[in-house]
Amino acid sequence: MDTGSTAWMLASTALVCLMVPGLALFYGGMVAAKSVLNMIMMTFGAVALVGCIWVVYGYSASFGDSLGGAGVLGDVTEYFGLSDVIKDDPKATIPLSVFAAFQALFAALTAALICGAISDRIKFGAWLAFTGIWVTLVYLPVAHWVFAFDGEDVVGGWIVNKLGAIDFAGGTAVHINSGAAALAMIIVLGRRIGWQKNAKNGERPHNLPLVMLGAGLLWFGWFGFNGGSALTSSNAASVVVLNTFTATCSAMLGWLLVEKLRDGHPTSLGAASGAIAGLVAITPSCGAVSPVGALALGAIGGAVCALAVGLKYKFGYDDSLDVVGIHLVGGLTGTLLVGILATADAPNGVDGLLYGGGLGLLGKQAVGAFAVMLYSFGVTWLIAQALDKTMGLRVRPEVEQEGVDTHLHAESAYDLNHSPVTAPTAPAPTPASAG
Repeated sequence: MDTGSTAWMLASTALVCLMVPGLALFYGGMVAAKSVLNMIMMTFGAVALVGCIWVVYGYSASFGDSLGGAGVLGDVTEYFGLSDVIKDDPKATIPLSVFAAFQALFAALTAALICGAISDRIKFGAWLAFTGIWVTLVYLPVAHWVFAFDGEDVVGGWIVNKLGAIDFAGGTAVHINSGAAALAMIIVLGRRIGWQKNAKNGERPHNLPLVMLGAGLLWFGWFGFNGGSALTSSNAASVVVLNTFTATCSAMLGWLLVEKLRDGHPTSLGAASGAIAGLVAITPSCGAVSPVGALALGAIGGAVCALAVGLKYKFGYDDSLDVVGIHLVGGLTGTLLVGILATADAPNGVDGLLYGGGLGLLGKQAVGAFAVMLYSFGVTWLIAQALDKTMGLRVRPEVEQEGVDTHLHAESAYDLNHSPVTAPTAPAPTPASAG
């Protein structure tokens, strides 16, 4: 057992856990004041439900021995209930239990990302039902394809082993997966009431400081998300952390430059969104590129995502918080750029097109990325259609217009109508009697 690597994985798991409130605040600040609690509740609710599923069969379906050796799905009975995970394995360099906890948060956050695209209009119960089914039918198989490496007596997923595509920390399994699912949900659920009118007038977040705070927490936690994916306290983890930082910086500047040229002014919302776009783009490539490559990749990712968020107005899909524009487009950008910017000097040890590696790696990256995108979109659309026709996905129009916080949760984030408490008036003194 490598105690240094174990300590790093424990710390990385804690860092990734901080991304849960980070995502909740980031999303919560961007919606209207009447919807902020629902946004936070959908984030935390998804994490809670996926955490339970992960213990029962989720980890096993993702990292168990591939059924039939096909590389499509792990054996759901192999680690059922995680009872074997807590046993001490003398051959392991890190405890399997910390790896299981680390990956549980990946699954939970991937599902939670989707809710940002469908804010203000989905029933909370329907959201939880969707989350449980989606994780089971979409995330778990895709995680097996991308994250389950072949072992001594274990057959893993087809993308990482048979295809040989590179996805260091989840550009396909997390970001393309959630972004494609978000697009399918948007199409089934439909636009918010008055969305086109609001789009023309310019939709603004209700609390930009919350958005910036959430982005900062996500950036901090992402060092564990990417760095912990090295599974060791080593040079590889250090390079990944360096690349994660540099790509985020250049992506923020890339997004702000697009805003300045297109709109005439850089915004704090653009800075926060650009940082997240850079983190998304560097996630699959953080172990494959040099620091200069990370700067280039981040700048491209930030600029491309800034342009992509405007597509919803052109094509008429209501992506509330730009999940498609940032996570799907950013994930595709980062995954494909591995085939161009990868260098053998980086931990993954493979050259891309610019370093003389030819087109082979780029082709592998494209196959992996588009396979995940098509599978996620197709299955998600079927799940959403089935739920909409059975339990119904959307809240009533009056609930949407008055606010989902008060109707679904009987709470309000801000007590704006509260009357101040005043001290009781003292009774007038009684005059003294004469005599």
